[in-house]
Amino acid sequence: MTAVTAGPTEFHTAQVDLAGLIRVLGDNLYSTPSVVVRELVQNAHDSITRRRIEAPGPGSAPPEARIVVGGDVEAGTLRVDDTGAGLTREEIVKYLATVGAGYTRLLRASTDDPGLIGAFGLGFLSAYVVAERVTVVTTSYQQPDAGFRFQSRSGERYTIEEVEPRAIGTSVVLHLRPAFVRLADPAFLERVLGRYCALLSVPIHLADDGPRVNALPPWRDPELEGALPVRLRRAKLDFAQRFERTFEPICTIDVGSARDGGAPEAGEPGFDDEPCARGVLWIQDGLSYATSDNRNLSVYVRGMLVADDARKLLPRWAGFVGGVLESDRLVPTASREDLVQDEAWVATAEAVEHALIEGLARIAKREPETWRRILLRHNDALLGAAVADERLFELLADPLTVPTSEGDLTLPAVQARNAAALHVSLSAHGGYEEILFRALKVPIALGTRFAVLPFVQRWAERRGARVVQLGTEAGNRAFFPTIGDDELDAESREWLADCLLQPGWKLVPTRFAPAILPLVVIPDRDAELKARLESDEADKRISTTALGLARLFTKKIDGTTKAHLYVNLDAEPIARLLATRDERGRRAGRMLRVLASLVTGAGGSEGAADMEAALAEYGRAVCAILA
Repeated sequence: MTAVTAGPTEFHTAQVDLAGLIRVLGDNLYSTPSVVVRELVQNAHDSITRRRIEAPGPGSAPPEARIVVGGDVEAGTLRVDDTGAGLTREEIVKYLATVGAGYTRLLRASTDDPGLIGAFGLGFLSAYVVAERVTVVTTSYQQPDAGFRFQSRSGERYTIEEVEPRAIGTSVVLHLRPAFVRLADPAFLERVLGRYCALLSVPIHLADDGPRVNALPPWRDPELEGALPVRLRRAKLDFAQRFERTFEPICTIDVGSARDGGAPEAGEPGFDDEPCARGVLWIQDGLSYATSDNRNLSVYVRGMLVADDARKLLPRWAGFVGGVLESDRLVPTASREDLVQDEAWVATAEAVEHALIEGLARIAKREPETWRRILLRHNDALLGAAVADERLFELLADPLTVPTSEGDLTLPAVQARNAAALHVSLSAHGGYEEILFRALKVPIALGTRFAVLPFVQRWAERRGARVVQLGTEAGNRAFFPTIGDDELDAESREWLADCLLQPGWKLVPTRFAPAILPLVVIPDRDAELKARLESDEADKRISTTALGLARLFTKKIDGTTKAHLYVNLDAEPIARLLATRDERGRRAGRMLRVLASLVTGAGGSEGAADMEAALAEYGRAVCAILA
């Protein structure tokens, strides 16, 4: 075996294919070309912050921190001017023309100033995605008598030339590619700046004499410090309306700020001195349902929009909530269009949920009219929320309504109508429950509706009430007591079965109120489940694993009994039927059987053909009696 002698180690410098990198940025890193506006404004903002940190003296500080953004569609140019620190020739080479070597990261490491935004030194590359030529004219506060012009077409090659000095600061001009000329449209710029830069403290203007497009948020506006509650409430609602895209905000809730029109009252929780985030949430005025998800949350990091749809920071149950948050702890992704889901993200989500729940509690206590509007519009969604969170349940247990056979009622109202128990129907299509409970004038909660059953169960547990689930074996036994052989002999049972039963029904003699109701037909829910799971359609709807497990359970179900026929021995028609054991009684029994099928949903539930057959049988029975 020949020995291999190691050769000398060679050292090389890694090369960067800048054109390829820019292509990757354009195709993958940024979701929309409009982010170039954000990146240029962000750089301008950090330059102004740098000048504030490094040149605080009265001789060098700008008379007014200011960013001006302008566009010319005809010329195809986008321009961003700032009154920031500017750049020297050396800084142009070291930071502007070097990928990933932004000065902001170094400044933040040495000062930890919360006003600095940039982190990766990649933002300026976005200019080359949309522009065929980039021009930068700058004068540094360090050399106010020198001006420099930087120009590049691709970012790979560039020129620097000395020019007449301008006012301290920088001007960036993008000569846009034809496909991106819309970025120069003033109306488009106003929308983008109003969204991306809405919370920046530095004034941003459209053109030199144009309007300011950003404003301080309510939690940072010094003019609102100590403002009257009415003015503060109006300011926060106006702020919310700027961001809410679909609905009118009913009210607002603060996150991480005590600026809510007054300090928390005795016994109420206070606010975190150093919150993960500050901002405003609002309750939408549109109606919401169990499946509604109209959550919208914009998150700003150091005043710049990072996540336009951060709805996951809101609780899943809060489908009727919008909001704007600002944080210095949350970490943006490299594209600055989303957030890293780290410990700070989790802590922020918890803080948002806490603020939302405590805010709802304060509204319920202090603003009863607003609270009624919230309950009216979001009752269904709040049922699920109450089940999901114990704090919300304590707040919502009594004022929320549940759908019942007597309309939407609160559970205290349901209990007042029937102190013995809270009845919940598990039938998906009315049936006997509707007939029975309308006769009894007792409301029955519709347990198949979203969150109703667990909400009723939790409420009953807290209030010491009893729940009867109709449609289950235990619930039916509780409502229909069993009759022994001593009350009804075998011959009478056989007669009733002969007169009243249909194939697949089981006779259950009992006594129940009201006595005017002779029969009740209750479908066997276990048999229904078995039939559904064993049908061919189940194979299409349910995963193979879940379906296999479910069928192991239903294999134990007999399934031959399709429904139970509860016969009310206290009803006069049943007493007469037992006394008339002849053909006339058999005809009357057939009429009662068909009537029970029609009014309670059994027998006709298989479709129009079964209903037609039941009606035909009922007609024949009437004709037989008349004959």
